[in-house]
Amino acid sequence: MIVLLSEGECTARDLSQMLSIREKEVYAHLSHIACSVSSQKQRLLILPSTCLSCGYVFETRKRFAKPGRCPLCKNERISEPRYRVV
Repeated sequence: MIVLLSEGECTARDLSQMLSIREKEVYAHLSHIACSVSSQKQRLLILPSTCLSCGYVFETRKRFAKPGRCPLCKNERISEPRYRVV
């Protein structure tokens, strides 16, 4: 998974399809990857989710999973966060 994230940006859904694992399992692995790559002087970047209706960006969100709904417009049309190791 670290190799895939080093090659480019991926969503949790992309990773689950490439690795043939459930999307929930990907989120569990991402927290471990964040710790693992820090010892190698790298880091796991999280490109935040965005509300597709009003454009709100979830910049301060710490969880890896996609948010359920927008705090401003309450819409549930939200892009998935993307991850990358740099």
